[in-house]
Amino acid sequence: MGDSEGGDKYRSHLSGEAEKNTKWRNGAPPNYVSVNKLFEEGRTKLLKCFFGKPFERWLGRKPITLEETRKIGGGYNSFLQTSLPEELRGYNPAAETAESAHLAFTTTFPRGFALEVLQVYSGPPVIAYKFRHWGYMEGPFQGYPPTGELVEFFGIGIFHVDEKVRVERVEFFFDRGELLGGLMRGGKGSGGSMSTSTGAPSPSCPFLASK
Repeated sequence: MGDSEGGDKYRSHLSGEAEKNTKWRNGAPPNYVSVNKLFEEGRTKLLKCFFGKPFERWLGRKPITLEETRKIGGGYNSFLQTSLPEELRGYNPAAETAESAHLAFTTTFPRGFALEVLQVYSGPPVIAYKFRHWGYMEGPFQGYPPTGELVEFFGIGIFHVDEKVRVERVEFFFDRGELLGGLMRGGKGSGGSMSTSTGAPSPSCPFLASK
């Protein structure tokens, strides 16, 4: 269910005509009730934006197409790409699937991982804005115990759109260490290295919501 009988008040497109024949991975549209509540309680601005499907992403590294994003496991894995040696990654996207990455972060942030747009710098055809992403670490992460503390990071997003304001390319610039540092500030649990959901041991040193 959404926020009300009318559906999700921030994502009306989920119940719109365009999604009428969509085959959802879990049989139904995602439920955003918890993260909507987190957003409303923790936002610092009045603006909330949701964007269409990105066709090409630029993460401050080489561009990643939508197909490449799928191959490396989608959302979190594409956003947390790194050239660090594997033993220094903390979170290793190369060792995670879309399912294990989703499980890792939804376990860590059971109430969701909210996003707000803090400031919009330019309008179409190149929309540039500053964003804030945040949640509370109320579950473990890769062997690190929950702290219950606020974890947040800031970044810049740039959307390139056509004359009909359809997204053609997306660029994101942020420090992945700002996120992962917040998740690992409590130190490793006493139980030693915890295996990831892929079955591989998680690295012991530190380090991006679907159909």
